[in-house]
Amino acid sequence: MVRAQCPADPCIVLVGATGALGATVLELIGEHRMRHREIRLVASAQSAGREIPVGGRTETVHDLEEFDFAGADLVLFCAGEAVSRRWVPVAMAEGALVVDASGAFSLHPEVPLVVPSVNDCLLSERPAEVVAVPSGMTVPLTVLLHAVERWRGVRQVVMSTYEAASGLGHQGVEELLEGSELTLRDPEAELPADRFHPALAFNVLPAVDGLQEDGTSREEQRLVQEAQRVLGLPDTDVAVTCVRVPVVSGHGAALFVETAAPVDRPGLVELLASLPDFVVHDREAPGSVPTPLTAGDPDRFHVGRVRVSPRTSRGFMLWLVFDNLRAGGASTLLRIARIALASRASGKRLKNSPC
Repeated sequence: MVRAQCPADPCIVLVGATGALGATVLELIGEHRMRHREIRLVASAQSAGREIPVGGRTETVHDLEEFDFAGADLVLFCAGEAVSRRWVPVAMAEGALVVDASGAFSLHPEVPLVVPSVNDCLLSERPAEVVAVPSGMTVPLTVLLHAVERWRGVRQVVMSTYEAASGLGHQGVEELLEGSELTLRDPEAELPADRFHPALAFNVLPAVDGLQEDGTSREEQRLVQEAQRVLGLPDTDVAVTCVRVPVVSGHGAALFVETAAPVDRPGLVELLASLPDFVVHDREAPGSVPTPLTAGDPDRFHVGRVRVSPRTSRGFMLWLVFDNLRAGGASTLLRIARIALASRASGKRLKNSPC
């Protein structure tokens, strides 16, 4: 059944509608995660003309190069940085609120970088024209560190991520699957390596998004800078190694946090369980440790292997896993969009509608 529409609901434009993140956003919108009176789908010319079902209706994909943003209340950018840098100003010029997930504006001083339940107060303090969405890994990291900082203080963070092929969209997944199939048929076969260098199939790549001159990858740099900015702790010592693993979907991370005051394990588990959208898997059985295949609810962040530092108790270790397209991506993006819209409307319905 199609949900009843209200003139006060926003007209949404989704740029990157046919990509992995865009498709997941549409999936959640179809589950009625965000009210709207109209939705317009936009992608490259290659995808223009495709018809995609959204919540009981079929919508046609428009060519971005020819699209008119006039009349849009909310524009969600789920494409790459180059697309956002070119088209976000165009959407803003038409008066739309922009929520960008590309990373193009995540460090821009005038653009709020928001994680719900951590610093979304920024939007109530000053309604924004464009809001940046952090990377999927930044979201659970900052939610966790925000709580620990208030509880025992944070001195140092050491993190290793294990990131799935879907972090590079449909093409990343297709290349992994193609390479895996080729290897199973012929272990000596030359594997495709257009998206991953070298090939990801049956391999582990110790860098995500290319290395810079200082040996840091772009993904590592973005994660550290975003975390420090969201938390408002620019001097926090955060060391990260980002690794790409041959998993279709679902990011993982091993995390060590050194605290300012001693930590007790029962208190830590209680704190973790109280975090919004977190699930603690704390049974002793080995099978209780969450993995991308077994974690469960794709809209929540799953934590296991919670251990307190045995020598000083001033720190702890844990394992984190989550669906990078849903919990770390689309769900967070839509929550930010709802908060930003409400702030922009200043308590009033769009279009001054009484409904």
